[in-house]
Amino acid sequence: MKKILVPIKRVIDYAQKIRVDPTKGPQGVQLKNVKMSMNPFCEIAVEEAIQLKEQNKGAEVVAISVGPKQCTETIRTALAMGADRGIHIETKPDVRGDYIDLQPWAIASLLKGIVDKEDAVDLVLLGKQSIDSDCGQTGPLLAGLLNAPQATFAANIERGDDGSFTVERETDTGTETIKLNASGKPAVITCDLRLNTPRYPTMPNIMKAKKKPVETISLEDMVKELGLDLDEVLTPKNEVVEVYEPPPRKEGETVGSIDELLGKLKEKGLVA
Repeated sequence: MKKILVPIKRVIDYAQKIRVDPTKGPQGVQLKNVKMSMNPFCEIAVEEAIQLKEQNKGAEVVAISVGPKQCTETIRTALAMGADRGIHIETKPDVRGDYIDLQPWAIASLLKGIVDKEDAVDLVLLGKQSIDSDCGQTGPLLAGLLNAPQATFAANIERGDDGSFTVERETDTGTETIKLNASGKPAVITCDLRLNTPRYPTMPNIMKAKKKPVETISLEDMVKELGLDLDEVLTPKNEVVEVYEPPPRKEGETVGSIDELLGKLKEKGLVA
């Protein structure tokens, strides 16, 4: 194995309380003064790439992110975990990546351009979805654009000596195992929660990551290089009409016995 590409996304940290300004319409989710971090499923993809690299000496792991200049920090996190270099497609500050402006088709089109530019890519590992938009579409769209074999919701990945990948994937009824045969195109695999537990970067590796190369390309230059239309890339395929907070949960009640619980449920019409 020579090269693994790992697209990663900068999102609101999973532990943060989301603030919504209802006067801002579809842009109601507030991003200012909010802690941002790598999407948790992307962390799993980075960890898996590093583990595969450790099993296949000489493989290179390249972390890729599309977003504002702060995405460099997210790439540095991946480098501190063990990735070798980064590629940052930098957008202007007012371009939102949480499904408002950049949507999966645009991201997949840009990633296809990176795959075409890089030599000898064996595998593209992505998180199964991002926790801001929850689309789960970028990986399958990328595989379609590349006409490449794909597996989604991976719970286990094994690489064969012939360049194939055997993937155990999560399904609604359990798991299934599929084999991605070597095809001359990079395999595209999206990673689920059970695949691994991401490592914490050590302080020496955090310091080393500051010296690892990160190539920055503006979105405008990348679009021009790929022969895409900038307006088409930034025009959403789906329109977000409204963003709002879920209604507050009603306060619960404490009951003293099973009979009292059944009585309460009957009062509310929840049991016959």
